[in-house]
Amino acid sequence: MKKAFTMIELVFVVVILGILAGVAIAKFSATRTDAQIVKGRCDITSIRSAILTDRQAHIIRGDYRYISGLSQDSTTLFDGNGTAGRELLMYGVVADTTDGHWRTTDGSAPYRHYLFRVGGQDCSFTYDSNTGKFTLDINQPQICNRLVD
Repeated sequence: MKKAFTMIELVFVVVILGILAGVAIAKFSATRTDAQIVKGRCDITSIRSAILTDRQAHIIRGDYRYISGLSQDSTTLFDGNGTAGRELLMYGVVADTTDGHWRTTDGSAPYRHYLFRVGGQDCSFTYDSNTGKFTLDINQPQICNRLVD
C-alpha cells in the first residue's frame, strides 16, 4: 500500500489556498488605500498647522497677512515658495501624480489649487491666501471626504 495524497485532496488544498490568496490580496489593497488616506490626513493637518504658525509668527512682527502662496514648484510643495523666512513646512512634500501624492494645478493668487491622489481619485484642495484656509473643494469623489472628516 502506497502512502500519497489523492488527486481530490490536492485539488481541495489548491482551492483553499486560492480562496485565502484572494482574501489576502483584497485586504492588502484596502489597507494600502487606508494608508494613503492617513498620509493625506497627516499632510493636511501639517499644512493647516503650519499656515497658522506662520501667521502667528508674523503677527508678532506686525505683519497681519497670511502666507501669500504655498509653493507652486512642480517638484516640492508647501515649502513657502522659496521665500526666505516664509517656509511653510521645513521639508516640503514631494510632488507626484501617483496615489498618495500631491501636485499643483493652475491657480492664481489669492487661490492656489492642489490635488491629492488617493485610490485612483483626485481630491481637489484650495488655499486662499486672504483667509489662510486650506479646504477640500465641493463635489469631490466620496473617498476624498475621508481626508477631512
